[in-house]
Amino acid sequence: MIPRSAPSVYLASALCTVAALSASSTVHADSGGFDGLKKMVTDATANVDLRYRFEGVDQDGVDEDAEASLLRSRLTLTTASWGGFAAQLEFDDITSVGPNDYNSTDNQETEYPVVADPEGTDLNQAWLAYTAADWTAKLGRQRILHGSQRFVGGVAWRQNEQTYDGLRLEVKPLEGLAVDLAYVYNINRIFGPDDGAQPADWEGDNVFFRGQYSFFESHSVAGFAYLIDIDSQGAYGAGQTVNNSTSTFGVEYKGKFFDWLGVNASYATQSDDGDSELDYEADYYMAELSGSFKVITVRAGYEVLEAGEDDNTGLNVGFKTPLATLHKFQGWADKFLGTPADGIEDAYIGVSSKLGPVKLAAVYHDYQAESSSVDYGTEIDLVATWPINKQLSLQAKYAEYEADDLLTDTTKFWLTVQLKL
Repeated sequence: MIPRSAPSVYLASALCTVAALSASSTVHADSGGFDGLKKMVTDATANVDLRYRFEGVDQDGVDEDAEASLLRSRLTLTTASWGGFAAQLEFDDITSVGPNDYNSTDNQETEYPVVADPEGTDLNQAWLAYTAADWTAKLGRQRILHGSQRFVGGVAWRQNEQTYDGLRLEVKPLEGLAVDLAYVYNINRIFGPDDGAQPADWEGDNVFFRGQYSFFESHSVAGFAYLIDIDSQGAYGAGQTVNNSTSTFGVEYKGKFFDWLGVNASYATQSDDGDSELDYEADYYMAELSGSFKVITVRAGYEVLEAGEDDNTGLNVGFKTPLATLHKFQGWADKFLGTPADGIEDAYIGVSSKLGPVKLAAVYHDYQAESSSVDYGTEIDLVATWPINKQLSLQAKYAEYEADDLLTDTTKFWLTVQLKL
């Protein structure tokens, strides 16, 4: 089944219809007439992106080791622009091409650790956009990536990307100022195309806002608001649906001094929203320094997702980031995709460099509970990326999490080959 949900079919059809009607309504005003519409199609581009990945997981407490050998094939069709209009369709297919011994979250292979890459074919993007001098409006299924993707992202690390159905407006009213506002009624999650242990889609009423002002070439400040209201789904409990409904407001700063010293800081506050059964408040904050030298870059940071007390139960609730690109944060072993009830403190240090054309990086994490004395353990992450040319790249990646008072020891290894045509 191609779409992740039935509305996807209607969405794709509606977009094509809207594109045709929009073009037709302007045909008399456009000097090119239907020739312009024809050129919009004949000058369209088609891109193919093939990404093969082997992922191995050894996790204590799970009977077997996981081995997943998967190919993601992506076809992207993008029209040329005409009268400010453009449209895109993008399809993804995820197919096993080797060992298939893993828990994809929808294949019932629970004797293996989770590798959250279900097989299937779906509509990844389907949008119509209109661009004027200083603003762009986009309707349909689309990527929405805000800042570092700590709160809203695409989870592009996984083979099945997270995309959003809705209307997005991006405006640049003044030099250095960018405003991004979106209404999203459906979130197409990485667990699709079909429901499994996790819902493939989250329907609801969601508003994303981010305003960023850049100044002095290498400095920026941003404010953001994420109002997430997820609908209930009968087959899933509140913890997998409505309890992810939150209101989050925050600010961030990013800058560079002396051409080598980087500073990154952020603060946010969160409370329950929508039909959530929780009643809590919690804060988030992080600070990171980085230094870039001739052949090496070093960074050190401290990130905290607090715990707040649920007034309904008296139990703790961790600060939630359900739409983030979570693999990017708190270690590549993905042990903290959901914030523990006692919150989390992540103190980390990383180093990156190059060996010829190969990019190298290593990160060490120390995890502690925010509201108790629980020690969550440590993690070491290693990666080597070789961009052979503009089309072909190779990557080897390793993560080793050593548990202490929570969770279990986990080792993961990835080998990725990506070809873009």
